[in-house]
Amino acid sequence: MEEIGKIAHLLPLKVLQDINTRIGDWLAFGGNETDPYIHQQLRFAKRFIGEAAKA
Repeated sequence: MEEIGKIAHLLPLKVLQDINTRIGDWLAFGGNETDPYIHQQLRFAKRFIGEAAKA
């Protein structure tokens, strides 16, 4: 989650809100910050930034 915070300024607000909601829901239902699902959200954010840079 710390890594997502470091790149948050590169993401559009709508994308950041979506990731935040997904992670919040995950944690609320008993997930942990170290679960693979959190890493999946980070990968999505990094891919989004990479694709945006190509456009």
